[in-house]
Amino acid sequence: MSEFPTPASVLAHRPPFLFVDEVIALEPGVSGAGLWHLTGDEWFFAGHFPGRPTLPGVLMCEAIAQMGAIAVLSDGKYAGKLPLFGGLDSARFRRQVVPGDTLELRVELTRMSSRAGKGTGKAILNGEVACECELMFVFVNA
Repeated sequence: MSEFPTPASVLAHRPPFLFVDEVIALEPGVSGAGLWHLTGDEWFFAGHFPGRPTLPGVLMCEAIAQMGAIAVLSDGKYAGKLPLFGGLDSARFRRQVVPGDTLELRVELTRMSSRAGKGTGKAILNGEVACECELMFVFVNA
């Protein structure tokens, strides 16, 4: 059994829009890492693209953001808050991700206040960066 919280115990997200399957590292309010196991049964693969299923890059960014939200919300200072996307910068997509792949999602929170925050994140596939981006978010009451 993991010493880390389950993603559903921290996030408001639920399937089919919960993209972090397990947390593998966590320093609340500072950083986190998790895994997303792509089985091929996910709803988006059927249409993106028929005959060549490929994970949409924007969903990699969302998965990174969800891992960031876990790192944020695991810090008691942000209890009762919901982090919402405020912006996404410098997104780069470097590797194709397909059914059967497992992404490691890594996030570092770089600036936090009571109203907003920033972080950087990566989706790693087989030791290589598949996606990287900078996240900005604002807090609203949950």
